[in-house]
Amino acid sequence: MSSSAIFVLDLKGKVIIARNYRGDVDMAAIDKFMPLLMDKEEEGLTSPILHNEEATFVYIKHSNLFFVSMARKNVNVALVLAFLFKCVEVFGEYFKDVEEESVRDNFVIIYELLDEMMDFGYPQTTDSRILQEYITQEGHKLEGIAPKLPMAVTNAVSWRSEGIKYRKNEVFLDVIESVNMLANANGAVLRSEIVGAVKMRVFLTGMPELRLGLNDKVLFESSGRGKNKSVELEDVKFHQCVRLSRFENDRTISFIPPDGEFELMSYRLTTTVKPLIWIEAVVERHTHSRVEYMVKAKSQFKRRSTANNVEVIIPVPSDADSPKFKTSVGTVRYVPEQSAFVWTIKSFPGGKEYLMRAHFNLPSVISEDMEGKPPMKVKFEIPYFTTSGIQVRYLKIIEKSGYQALPWVRYITQNGDYQLRMV
Repeated sequence: MSSSAIFVLDLKGKVIIARNYRGDVDMAAIDKFMPLLMDKEEEGLTSPILHNEEATFVYIKHSNLFFVSMARKNVNVALVLAFLFKCVEVFGEYFKDVEEESVRDNFVIIYELLDEMMDFGYPQTTDSRILQEYITQEGHKLEGIAPKLPMAVTNAVSWRSEGIKYRKNEVFLDVIESVNMLANANGAVLRSEIVGAVKMRVFLTGMPELRLGLNDKVLFESSGRGKNKSVELEDVKFHQCVRLSRFENDRTISFIPPDGEFELMSYRLTTTVKPLIWIEAVVERHTHSRVEYMVKAKSQFKRRSTANNVEVIIPVPSDADSPKFKTSVGTVRYVPEQSAFVWTIKSFPGGKEYLMRAHFNLPSVISEDMEGKPPMKVKFEIPYFTTSGIQVRYLKIIEKSGYQALPWVRYITQNGDYQLRMV
């Protein structure tokens, strides 16, 4: 059982929205939520779960609102929290900013949504694209005629409607990896990880089944193939359309996809990554006079790949002025509001090395406040390249009518939180 009632309260504890699903909740019981929350905060025991002799409260705070689920019996807390976050997401799809004023202005739509998203305490349709097919934002309905529910609501595949047709059947699959890294000035990597996502855009007729195969380490070892070309994925999360039992059995990612754009899966790899773009900055500071920078950028990936829209962000003293730059590649601009200058290189092939020089004047009087040394940051995007070595081995499209479909696969590596410390 998920919830007996859902409430939306302002920060003072005043009820804005109240939906009782089972009829066993005394609406006055919610008045005890805020005092209970205040007591726990005073004790330093903040928790998303509050309990007294009458009920269990599970809540989240969003903007200036509390979304609270109340139940008389033992509940699946993880399910309740997931539902409350989904409520915020769906409301945002309808009226963008989910805050007190927008909730008050759209309470009619919210009650309609809560009626469809949960029934008798059990979550039902929570996909905003399906809900938008029969609950319009304006709420206009023909009087006396009940709206026809989309097939997805009564269908076993709740994330996809029946009767979808396209003249040209295509599937676009993007493997996007972000590299998070922190390295010291000597080139030693202090922290690194790869965060990946498989995103899809599906334009297929009917109710097709897709099967995706990756160079997964578990599969390769079980089938006796070599480990060198396999990848060990961690923290894998799938879209609800994926058949998890099939993945556990033979590592095949089998699913009936939603229509349009969605994220099929995400993963993470905690592995030591060699810096793809390495930056060295030699700083010469002349007190009361000037500071000079010689910056060297080196691409440390394969020559056949190219990084696009590279930005090297170098911090400078906050009191520096009169910038002068010299570089043979790219452009340099001073960004005083960030106390930094940015070296932009539109195209940076692998195995290349470029130099840039910068000169700033300093005031004759030294500030009494000691400034820290923030790290350099690098932004980039490398198409047709993955740091982890993940590969799509196959993408099969199976549909009973047997039509031909075109699958397109693309790989992209980009920066995440990519920082390099200065001397």
